[in-house]
Amino acid sequence: MNESSSFKSGLEILSRILIRCFVLGAVFITLWFIFFLVGGELGYTMHAKWFQISRHEYDLLNYYGMAFVKGCNFLFFLFPYIAIRMVLRRKRE
Repeated sequence: MNESSSFKSGLEILSRILIRCFVLGAVFITLWFIFFLVGGELGYTMHAKWFQISRHEYDLLNYYGMAFVKGCNFLFFLFPYIAIRMVLRRKRE
């Protein structure tokens, strides 16, 4: 195995890891959203006992948390995956 094919196989493995991480992140965000919709009131009452937080603040924290995780998921997993796939496609040509 020469250096070029070793580099290419390393990029292939890394791209597979990145897309799996992206999918797991998307599943996590989806589950968070479902739990927030279904159990939002229970979650709020539980957190309101521990912290002085209004319902509006609780909703905002969940919304911003989901947006932050979603942004990180795209930034750290999907965009590098796309870049690696573009490099691999260019190497094939």
